Amino acid sequence: MVSKEQQVLEDYITQNNLKVTRQRRAVLSAFLESEDHVSADELYKLVSETEPKIGLATIYRTLDLLTQSGLATELDFGDGQKRYEHKYMHSHHDHMICTECGKIIEFNHPLIEQFQEEVAQRNGFSITSHKLDIFGICSDCK
Repeated sequence: MVSKEQQVLEDYITQNNLKVTRQRRAVLSAFLESEDHVSADELYKLVSETEPKIGLATIYRTLDLLTQSGLATELDFGDGQKRYEHKYMHSHHDHMICTECGKIIEFNHPLIEQFQEEVAQRNGFSITSHKLDIFGICSDCK
């Protein structure tokens, strides 16, 4: 059975005259199974367990496809490593990142959303998206 996410990716690949491959499906599967904010290297380790001949370049190219198709969001938390998280059928949230251990806490608060809308409206601005990353030290590292 084909998942909704697999159908989204395959439709995007077909529309862009690319090929649907076993390796791309394996990358998507490993990405979907991971609920973490996964890096390309971490995803490579997961995928290479079932696809030992896969290259890191294929991981990067497939992550680009996942991002372009709307299945993933690319994140940069300032540690020099891009991370990816699920986007398709996932609700908006923001992040708190511990600068000591790298722990990432997802959160959403209606007042933050309300204040953004108010500020945008006062300035005649239409919000199309936003990203809020708060850096600090988590309770475990204090």
